[in-house]
Amino acid sequence: QVQLVESGGGLVQAGGSLRLSCAASGRTFSSLVMGWFRQAPGKEREFVGAISWSGTRYADSVTGRFTISRDNAANTVYLQMNSLKPEDTAVYYCAATIQWAPSRSTDYDYWGQGTQVTVSS
Repeated sequence: QVQLVESGGGLVQAGGSLRLSCAASGRTFSSLVMGWFRQAPGKEREFVGAISWSGTRYADSVTGRFTISRDNAANTVYLQMNSLKPEDTAVYYCAATIQWAPSRSTDYDYWGQGTQVTVSS
């Protein structure tokens, strides 16, 4: 059982930066793969990136602009978003799973409430 509490989000200009946070509880934090997803109106939920013991991986659309990190002492995962574009506008979700190699959103068992990120041009 994992509970996720997500914070951050807001309105920023194109080219700006924003950091999202996700605090986890209920299970040993280091045993979880943590992922970030986003969903724009009328679109399917899209993989953004993930972090595990072996490192991080990102969707091609955000590689070089977004960075995922984790603070195990604080049981918190971060999504640092730089060089934001209007097409990054979406609701962003934090997710967690004990699976070794999740490959799609349905592989994640626990989800945060989502936070709105809006990028103006």
